[in-house]
Amino acid sequence: MKQSGVSAPPAGTRRRGWLAAAPFIVVTLALGALYACVAGRLPDRLATHFVLDGRPDGYSSPQTFLMMCLAVLLGLGAGIGLLVRRGVPAGRGRILVGTGWFTAVVLGVPSAVILLGNAGNAGDAGPGAVRLPAWVMAVTLGAGAVAGVLAGLLAGPDVPVPRPAAGTADRLDLPAGVRAGWSRTVSSLPMALLGGLLVGVGILQAALGSPLGGAVMGAGGVTVVGCCSARVTVDRRGLTVQPTLLPFARRRIPLDRTAEATSRSIAALSEYGGWGYRIRPGGSGLLLRSGEGMVLRLTNGREFVVTVDDAATAAALLNTYLDRRRSGEGG
Repeated sequence: MKQSGVSAPPAGTRRRGWLAAAPFIVVTLALGALYACVAGRLPDRLATHFVLDGRPDGYSSPQTFLMMCLAVLLGLGAGIGLLVRRGVPAGRGRILVGTGWFTAVVLGVPSAVILLGNAGNAGDAGPGAVRLPAWVMAVTLGAGAVAGVLAGLLAGPDVPVPRPAAGTADRLDLPAGVRAGWSRTVSSLPMALLGGLLVGVGILQAALGSPLGGAVMGAGGVTVVGCCSARVTVDRRGLTVQPTLLPFARRRIPLDRTAEATSRSIAALSEYGGWGYRIRPGGSGLLLRSGEGMVLRLTNGREFVVTVDDAATAAALLNTYLDRRRSGEGG
C-alpha cells in the first residue's frame, strides 16, 4: 500500500515565527510602559469590562488587570509564533501571521484605552464613570484588519503543501459478481471530554445569570460531542462518513467523484491544524485522531481524508469498486 510521511516545515518559518510574535511583544512592552506611567493615578478598583453602550459592568484591581493582559498577550504570542515556526497547519503560515497581528491590535488598544480612562477618572467620579465607546472598538477592529493584511503581505506567499503522488494502489482480490462492504467506527475521547466541559460551562453560565452566553457555550459543546465519533463505511456506492450522534450530518463521496483511494499516516495537527472536520487548501477531511487514515483523491483534484483503523483494506476495496465501474462491470 502506498505510504507517505509528513514533510518538514518549509524554509523561512523561523523568520515568520518571529514576525508573528513581534506584535504581541511590542504591545506587551507598550502596555507595561503605559501602566508604569499612569500607575500613580489609577484607583484601587478599575472598570475593566463594558457592555455594548460603553458602560462598565465588571471591575478588578490594577495589578490583576495588568497581569491578565500580559499573560494573554505573551501566551498568544508564544503559541502563534511557535505554530508558525513549526509550519502548523501546513500551508497556513501567512494566515496565522496576519491573525496574530490582528489579535495583538484588538487586544492591546482597548487595554490601553481602559488604563487611560481609569487614570482620568481616579477622583470623585470613580471607575463607574469610565466609558469604552463603541466607536473605539470599531476603529480598533479596522486598525487590526489593516495590520493583519500588511502582516500577511510581509510574510510572503505560502509554500504549496506537498501532496502524495498518484500511483498504483492496492486492490482486493474480490471475485467477479461478489460484493463486499467495510465499516469501522472511529472515536475521540478528548473531543468528548471537551464537549462535556463546554456543556458544563454553559450550564454554569446560565445558572449565574447569563442565559444567552450559556446557550451559545452549551450548543458548541453539544456540537463537539456530536462529532466525537463517526462510522466510516465503504461499499459499492463509495465512501460514507456518518457522525454516530448526528446522523443527519452524513458525508457521502460516490464512486463517480473518486479517482483513487490510498492509505497513509496522517498528522492531524501539523497537516490540518487540529481535529474534527477540517478544511485546507486542496482538501478536507474528518480527523478524530492522528495515525492511519484513508485518502481519497477526487476527480476535481482535491482530496478527502479520514483517520480510521484498517484504512488500507478500506482503500483497497474502494479501488476494486472503482475498477469495476470503469470496466463497466458494475457493483
